[in-house]
Amino acid sequence: TLPAGMVLEQTDGTAWMGMFCVIMLAIAMELAARNRAYVDLATKFFEHFMYIAEAINGTADQGKGLWNEEDQFFYDSISLPDGGKVPLKLRTLVGFIPLLAVETFERELLEAVPEIQERLDWFVKNRPYLPRLVATWQDVRMKEGQVPYLLALVRGPRLKGLLTRMLDPQEFLSDYGIRSLSRYYANHPYELNTPYGNFTVTYTPAESTTAAFGGNSNWRGPIWFPINFLLVEALRKYHQAYGDDYLVEFPTGSGKKLTLGQIADELSGNLTRIFLRDERGCRPVFGTNTIFQNDLHWRDHIPFHEYFHGDTGAGVGASHQTGWTAVVANLLEQTGDT
Repeated sequence: TLPAGMVLEQTDGTAWMGMFCVIMLAIAMELAARNRAYVDLATKFFEHFMYIAEAINGTADQGKGLWNEEDQFFYDSISLPDGGKVPLKLRTLVGFIPLLAVETFERELLEAVPEIQERLDWFVKNRPYLPRLVATWQDVRMKEGQVPYLLALVRGPRLKGLLTRMLDPQEFLSDYGIRSLSRYYANHPYELNTPYGNFTVTYTPAESTTAAFGGNSNWRGPIWFPINFLLVEALRKYHQAYGDDYLVEFPTGSGKKLTLGQIADELSGNLTRIFLRDERGCRPVFGTNTIFQNDLHWRDHIPFHEYFHGDTGAGVGASHQTGWTAVVANLLEQTGDT
């Protein structure tokens, strides 16, 4: 519990609401195109999305958002009673959740619900700083045969800044997906020293080494499959809008540049690699368990673990999470792998 008067401003909590609004906007617009009774719902979710964008991105003149320009990353922040803010400059998967608040829209749908464009025009006139905080359909060029319209919390330049971190093998990029904590903290633990106590976070790629939060280590280094899946989906949506001209280095530092669609394919391949046999005939998900790796009665019975070792891909935590880890089937279907 924070001391009296302090408030934790959360990147992920804010971004999840942005994601909720943009998805509900897309649903409401589909309904409004057939039934005008849903127009008010669509405009409500659009307006809420814009104000969430202000909360998480801040404004050019006042700042106060959760984006850190120097580090090119989103951080949680503690709001103090005197109006000051203390950013918690810890690079975790939380900083990438704003990427998930993204949706593409076909031109025909926008034309069927012109009130959305009217609301955007109102923001341009009355809150001119807000449209600049988000990627809107004004940011991307219309291309024949493509979906050009994008609404997202993260704009092009910030997108590249985040991806530079995310696709760095020394930080988040593993051979088996995106880690939930930067590997940088393996040798440089994060420390927060306060009058109320001193706190440390270190990179923990498998099971938690403490009993905090019930011993759960999801956000301390392992690969969390559902968030990785959503990141792949988000990159595909960004690629729909920005096209093949928008290139990002993959991996960071390699000098090799790929489209966002190609990067989504690479990440998808990393995730599915957890379950597929490698050149030695072993499945990373089984780790060092020789019975599961080699016994004919067990080697093809694949568990769906809660999360996965950030460096080896071995299954960690509960082994029956078919409620979310089974979405690997969607990735295999998309790529055609068997």
